[in-house]
Parts: sequence; C-alpha cells; structure tokens
Amino acid sequence: MLEIFELDFMLRAFAAGAVIAVMAPLIGTYLVVRRYSMMADTLAHVSLVGVALGLLTKTYPEIWAMLVSVCTAFGIERLKSKGKVYGESAVGLFLWAGMALAVVLISLAKGFNVDLFSFLFGSITTVTTRDLWFIIVLAVVVLSVIFTLYKELFSTTFDEEYAQASGIQPKNFNLIIVILAAVTISACIRIVGMLLIGALMVIPVLTAIQFAKSFKQTFFISVVFSLLSVLSGLLLSYYFDIASGGTIVLVAFIIFLVCSFFKKS
Repeated sequence: MLEIFELDFMLRAFAAGAVIAVMAPLIGTYLVVRRYSMMADTLAHVSLVGVALGLLTKTYPEIWAMLVSVCTAFGIERLKSKGKVYGESAVGLFLWAGMALAVVLISLAKGFNVDLFSFLFGSITTVTTRDLWFIIVLAVVVLSVIFTLYKELFSTTFDEEYAQASGIQPKNFNLIIVILAAVTISACIRIVGMLLIGALMVIPVLTAIQFAKSFKQTFFISVVFSLLSVLSGLLLSYYFDIASGGTIVLVAFIIFLVCSFFKKS
C-alpha cells in the first residue's frame, strides 16, 4: 500500500492534484453562483485546439491551451458585452467552432495518439516535474488574484448593479473571472483531462452549497470536497489502472449523491 509514495510520478501527481483541488472549486464557486457553469465546460473543450496546436508543432500543449482558452474567454465576453449575441449563444458558438477547429487540427496531426489521449482524459503517469512547476506557478497567480480582488469579484458575482454603484466596473471583473477559469483549466488538463475539468470546477461547489451558509463557507467546503475527490481518485486510478480524470469526477459525483441523500434525510 505504502509503495505508492515511493514512486516519483505518483508524488508529482499528488502534489499537482492537491494544487488543482484548491484552484478548481475556488474559480468554480464564482462560475456556479453566476450561472456560468457551461463556461467552464466550453473553455475546457476549446482548449483542445491549443493542445492540438502544441502536438502538431511539437511545442508546449499546455501553453497553447492556456492561450486559446484566454482568447476564447475574451471573445465570449466581448460578444456578450456588445449585446450582439446572448450569453448562452456566445458560449455555444465558441464551443462548436473550437471543437470543429480541434477536429481539423487533429486530422492534420494524423489522428489520436497517446499524448492526446492523456490530455483528453487525464493521466497520472504523464505528470512531469515541468508540469508540476507550471501548475504551481499558475496556481500562485490565480489565488493571488482571487484574494487580492475578493471584494470586487464578490460584489460583481452577486449584484452587478450594486457593484457598479460602488465604483466597480462589472464588465472588467466578469472578464477577470472567465480568464482565471481559462488559466485554471490549462493547469488542470494533465491530471483531470480537458473533457472533465469543467466537472471538477462545478461538482464540489454544488456539494458544498448544500451545507454552506455563506460565500466564504462555500469556498472552503468546496475545497475540502475537491481535495477528497482528487486524492481518492488518484489512488483508485493508480490501483485499478484507469484514467485519473474520469475516476476523480466519478468520486466527486458519488460524494455529491451521498451528501444530497443525507442532507434530505
């Protein structure tokens, strides 16, 4: 049982997983409260374009994924702010276009390979030291922004009119929220996979909301559930030799179901 902690790749996976487990629900809390849950899913799927570019050019897929996700976040918020396309439609528009472009790029790269599969569904064995430092650096940036701008982000999330009356520009902070989501997604894809990272950003938050009595409590309780899901999922993934992303999300979903049952009882 303890031999797992003697494996370098598992130690890197646990370290990266713990960082991700803190990042994902903190951003997810803002998205869920603002009913932006599908935004996380869209940015995650569109990041496949960046990964495909990275694999095609044999450079850094994570960097490309972050750039594509951030540009998509800008594009969606730009369309919404102009009022030319409704929010939900803007999200769908970029999701469809992004997936179509990703399919084209993958076909140019001659289809699926092991690297692409690990980005899609997560793989604990592919987490390198470089990946770990990349995740840590992004986490420091994301958490610093969240705690520095907590008051502004909180006000924008709950009441844009009040925020504007207080001298806050809601459009700017809406953009910051979705950019932070895009950056978080690019940090998480090695462990959770781009097709499932949206779930990790949302499910622990939905579980926490059942118990929390304030926004701050939702923050902390969702991180606890996220850590439990990620660390348990990594253990199960290793011992049963299955994809880490799917295992983590299934554990998170089971925790949600169990909590929902006992909460109703």
